[in-house]
Amino acid sequence: MNGYIWNQQMECMPLEEIRALQGQRLVDCVHRMYGTVPYYTRRMDEAGIEPGDIKSLDDLKKLPFTDKEDMRDQYPYGTFAVPIEQIVRIHASSGTTGKQKVVGYTQKDIDIWSECCCRALATTGLTAQDILHIAYGYGLFTGGLGLHYGSERMGLTTIPVSSGNTRRQIQILKDFQPTALACTPSYALHLADELKTYDVDPAELKLSVGIFGAEPWTLAMKQQIESKLNLKAFDIYGLSETMGPGVSISCEAGDLLHIQSDHFIAEVIDPLTHETLPDGELGELVFSSVTKEGTPLIRYNTHDLTRLYYEPCACGRTTVRMEKVTGRADDMLIIRGVNVFPTQIESVLLQYGEVEPHYMILVDRVHNLDHMEVQIEMTAAFFSDSIKEIETIEKKLFHDIQSTLGISAQIRLVEPKSLPRSEGKAKRVIDRRTY
Repeated sequence: MNGYIWNQQMECMPLEEIRALQGQRLVDCVHRMYGTVPYYTRRMDEAGIEPGDIKSLDDLKKLPFTDKEDMRDQYPYGTFAVPIEQIVRIHASSGTTGKQKVVGYTQKDIDIWSECCCRALATTGLTAQDILHIAYGYGLFTGGLGLHYGSERMGLTTIPVSSGNTRRQIQILKDFQPTALACTPSYALHLADELKTYDVDPAELKLSVGIFGAEPWTLAMKQQIESKLNLKAFDIYGLSETMGPGVSISCEAGDLLHIQSDHFIAEVIDPLTHETLPDGELGELVFSSVTKEGTPLIRYNTHDLTRLYYEPCACGRTTVRMEKVTGRADDMLIIRGVNVFPTQIESVLLQYGEVEPHYMILVDRVHNLDHMEVQIEMTAAFFSDSIKEIETIEKKLFHDIQSTLGISAQIRLVEPKSLPRSEGKAKRVIDRRTY
């Protein structure tokens, strides 16, 4: 299914015009926030910056960064830039520790979000003739409602299934015959596995497009999902703090994600020095959501690791593109002084036909030394093989993971379906170390 361009003017604007528009919107945003958001007013005053000092996009680097802890410190409404009576909806982060990051939306914010999601859906090729099965969670999490509003605005038939109740999900996929599925990539794999449990052949489904996001996932996992569900998978990106899903999405021309550059100014910075990095260099992704009215953010550090590319895409879009996020700087484990990302381990195990892409990383400290164990589910077919063959695969995985990470980890193959499943973002790490 070939994608198409929903908003030619904004998605195909020459780069210099995009930068000029971003600069205008940045100036407007700073003026709107200064004096109305105490947190930003104080931070600008501390930095010796007045709104009049921001005249173009080149002045963005003068402004201070915002982090998730800053947002939590302003809980619940301290980052709102308009009176509460102008807020028509509130969302909050899905964080499990500490105070949530609360964001407010005016009606204009909802309209912009819907527009961004229309662009994303069009990029995947979906039209009003399609049926979209949304299995992201609805509620305070932004996943479900964002795509829902965009889908309805585009005229798609929208099925708001939400997350959970996998048996019902499969029944709907079979009976309602949706042509597109939206959920986390880990849940897409879980659905694919459960089709066998309920004796449903993927060929019975009409799925042709998958829109997956909300957690890091590798290209190897993308290929597995496409193979198991017989669809074309697209990577959608967003976070509650900036808007929700629809900030960027991949296209049919490749795996880079198009950022809606007229609404979101993207930077990549060095995690240590916080200096802006050149095109194509890996660093932390920073966003300024300059058209947001309810909760505009300036230089919000997502801690997602990516690269930015500014050349036009073969699909015809000229918007800035970001590399697929495969990890977060704050998800990184430091094991015996070595930086480890869960997706590095995932990339290894997905090369093995004997195991499933379901795994858990257990980290502990034994006799003052870091110890890492990786539990990986076997396929049902391989589980019935001999203990000797299982031990052989464990040894191969041990060497491949050691080669990839530069450190060793204990490998333990476990029974099929013995590791916990998540209906939202997958939990891959249990770190039991005490410092």
